[in-house]
Amino acid sequence: MKHRVAIVGAGVSGLTCGVLFAERGYRTAIFARETGQQTTSGAAAALWFPYDAEPAEKLIPWALDSYRALVNLSRNPSTGVSMIELRQFSRTGEIQIPHWAIPLDARPLPSSVMSCGVETSLNRRSAEFASGFSLNVPLMDTTIYLDYLAKRLLGADGSITENARFEKLEDADPKFDLVINCAGIGARTLVHDPDLEPHRGQVAIVPKIDNLSSAIVCDDAPLMYAIPRTNDCVFGGTNELSDKLAADPSTTARIVTECSRVLKIDNPQVLAERVGLRPFRKSGVRLERDRLRDGRTVIHNYGHGGSGFTLSWGCAEEIFVLAGLSG
Repeated sequence: MKHRVAIVGAGVSGLTCGVLFAERGYRTAIFARETGQQTTSGAAAALWFPYDAEPAEKLIPWALDSYRALVNLSRNPSTGVSMIELRQFSRTGEIQIPHWAIPLDARPLPSSVMSCGVETSLNRRSAEFASGFSLNVPLMDTTIYLDYLAKRLLGADGSITENARFEKLEDADPKFDLVINCAGIGARTLVHDPDLEPHRGQVAIVPKIDNLSSAIVCDDAPLMYAIPRTNDCVFGGTNELSDKLAADPSTTARIVTECSRVLKIDNPQVLAERVGLRPFRKSGVRLERDRLRDGRTVIHNYGHGGSGFTLSWGCAEEIFVLAGLSG
């Protein structure tokens, strides 16, 4: 008889694992306090790129596996996945193209885009950035993609239980003989992991920006990114050690002002503010097989930092291998 699988957490990691297991014939149920847009994943910019997670030697293979899966999904517009040009900039010096990005056709950006991230005449505008590179990457519109994953799970006879509150993983019904821990920052208390810390990200959702067809990202202080989506644009952001979930109006104003300054546009109307806590783990992503006190198998899958979407499919496949399953 095939395993019954309980997944704790309904962010992108939990949903992706749920889809993979349910579509391979396993009785799969997700249990979570929040789902969909209420999760940390719902507040993410959701651009494929390894960010704020360790260690690189494990992350990159998972990320590249996810890249291939997401490229395939981008061929179907209903998934909410599309391909977009990412323009990654540095304010401080010559940016190095990561070794893993070269086979993905990453290339240096010309000086004509250094003023605001898009093509301009440098005779009229001073340079904002010192250097940059570009590559085409998947972009997940969270307002579409998370619902797509949930519908795909339910279509494979999986289930999602909202407002589920577990004090410990053993609280999962004993009929589930495999438990997968995708609790994100909630794993701090669920499994008492002191290495897990909240990297707070705040974003502003603004109307679509005319002529902005690529994602503009600069990790140098002040962190900024502008990511166009199907119906709006995400301005960001922050990456600070904090568990404050309430949006800070002054932070929103700073984000919008900085993005507008870089893009050389007037400050747009703010449609919404979102805050998410990136689950960064100081000792690296925890993806490993373990035993619960009651003897059942648990596989931990958390600590992805700012790379939850980027690692989602690769980690789900790794979990399947760790579980010793076939299908």
